Amino acid sequence: MRENPRVPKPDELIDREISWLSFNERVLELAEDKDVPLLERLRYLAIFSNNLDEFFMVRVASVLGKIENQITSTNTAGYTPQQLLTAVTDKARILASRQANLFKNEVLPELQSHKIDLIHWNELLEDERNYVSKLFRERIYPVLTPLAVDPSHPFPYISGLSLNLAVILKNPATNEQSFARVKVPPILSRFIATSSTGSKRFIPLEDVIAIHLQELFPGMLIEDHYTFRVTRNEDLELEEEESEDLLTSLEQELARRRFGPPVRLEIEEGIDQALLDRLCEELSINRECVFSLATPLDLTDLNRIADLDIPELKFDRFKSRTAASLSEVDFGDPELFFAAIRQGEILLHHPYESFTSSVVQFLQNAAEDPQVLAIKQTLYRTSGDSPIIEALIEAAEAGKQVLAVIEIRARFDEQANVRWARKLEAAGVHVVYGLMNLKTHAKLSLVIRDEPNGLRRYCHVGTGNYNPKTARFYEDLGIISADQTLTEDLSKLFNQLSGMAPASTYTRLLVAPRSLRTGLLKKIENEITNFKAGLPAGIQFKLNSLLDEEFVEALYRASNAGVKVDLIIRGISSIRPGIKGLSENITVRSILGRFLEHSRIYHFVNNNDDEYWIGSSDLMHRNLDRRVESLLRIEKVQHKEVLREIFEISLSPDTSSWHQSGTEWKRHKSAQDIQELLMQKYLNG
Repeated sequence: MRENPRVPKPDELIDREISWLSFNERVLELAEDKDVPLLERLRYLAIFSNNLDEFFMVRVASVLGKIENQITSTNTAGYTPQQLLTAVTDKARILASRQANLFKNEVLPELQSHKIDLIHWNELLEDERNYVSKLFRERIYPVLTPLAVDPSHPFPYISGLSLNLAVILKNPATNEQSFARVKVPPILSRFIATSSTGSKRFIPLEDVIAIHLQELFPGMLIEDHYTFRVTRNEDLELEEEESEDLLTSLEQELARRRFGPPVRLEIEEGIDQALLDRLCEELSINRECVFSLATPLDLTDLNRIADLDIPELKFDRFKSRTAASLSEVDFGDPELFFAAIRQGEILLHHPYESFTSSVVQFLQNAAEDPQVLAIKQTLYRTSGDSPIIEALIEAAEAGKQVLAVIEIRARFDEQANVRWARKLEAAGVHVVYGLMNLKTHAKLSLVIRDEPNGLRRYCHVGTGNYNPKTARFYEDLGIISADQTLTEDLSKLFNQLSGMAPASTYTRLLVAPRSLRTGLLKKIENEITNFKAGLPAGIQFKLNSLLDEEFVEALYRASNAGVKVDLIIRGISSIRPGIKGLSENITVRSILGRFLEHSRIYHFVNNNDDEYWIGSSDLMHRNLDRRVESLLRIEKVQHKEVLREIFEISLSPDTSSWHQSGTEWKRHKSAQDIQELLMQKYLNG
């Protein structure tokens, strides 16, 4: 690794926010794809909306904060905060309009052709109107809280991501005009079936409220009404150095977060200009962050319709299989389960191979087995009814030593993780929150078992979260092992997380923030050295994100030396491939589909002694410098072959993917879909 490497010039980098919008555009292209089943297209529309919400809550909020603090310097990609705000809001507005037009002009008519109708009040039949009106009186009206705005009623607080009706009223006695806000209750279903008999005709909740506004404001004239939606800054600012109790501090910060400043205002097309001016003034919203869109606003709720049980309008059902090494094991017998692991490391590929019959079963057996003395576990995100949490509680209640390293700062899962931390502590689990100023993102589990020949350790190392629900549609890899070298590495790492062991060294792991950056950079330099010496060399990475400038420069250097660099990046990337004299030997592909590609794989040809690493880390500043991350070196030849095949299929010109050229992405659609191929492969054994 060279000291003081050259920093890429701004025109050699793609800004992360611009790149992120390109990623969400790829999601939108899946919704536009007529070969995708109709209800799955609806789900992609909802995913696009949810992604854009988070983008504004965190990323645009950060840019606005810099503008408010009068920062005018350029970032590494050459943008000042104001230039970047203009660029991202312009692109986001184009994409949001494209989404709205797609839904209105293409998806809605297609739904209607399948007798699924999203309709307005004037399209209801008489019996439907009677049913919906009765529903309004009994189930909706009691929940509503109309808030007037006048000298005795200040402008109300508008919660983030809430859908609202802005109502223009007139008092017939005084002829004075006023404004009121009605929040569309998020606890009620957004799209209401128009009968109680399983109707596939739906009316938006805001339409039902709007038609009954007179009941909310008796004696007033309803002059007009419009829907609007506010997005707020929901990024946390936690000063750990000043916190004596991280859990309590986080709970206090979560309470403050809901009152973050507005960062986006979505309004329906044709809104009264005076009302818009009023909203912008009261919310102190930057005009560049106002989005005028066709109704309905907030398409995240389309999941309600996408969940309809109509198999012919969805992807074919897929049921993951149990990993071959565990397929003959009696899951009720912990001894047999652990014996299977002792036969040799087991590579897991989710969701093609079951997470429940492997990782969950591993921890449940550990909890139930009287020979198990201790369990150590990291938790970044998990499900609300997690069997893993229950296994840890069961183990602690049985007298086992249980350590849970919970990352309570996992963005947007903080509240759930705080609840789990409290519940685990109450059960006697030793709960720690990792290292000061470092999020714990590594996916690790360690079990210590008392056996006839002495203590033996078993472990799981993965690329994804310990979440059985998301494991059904997140593509991830993992290893279950009894390898002494690996389990010794994990013992050291857990000691570092729970105690004081900053100088630990590892054999099969690269661990951030100490050795992961330097280790990977050294391996890139080794490929450059090998290529220059006429030896086999090459680099292949499968990642979610690549943003770190030092790695971008290292890969540019490898490309210029002649090393072939193949990158498969699902999300955001700063690198510009295919530029003469800079990145001619770099290719970048992106694969999106019914499963979310989430695994991270690092491959170095290494003079034909191929090195493969899997783990939790992407190539971003936060992963490399501000998190505890781990990468695991793969040892078994047959496991390397599985990973080699993933790269081979992903990079094949016959596989559907997006190809990046410079700053642009273009979809290359093919009959061959890697996820379909892998589903068939695992189903056929």
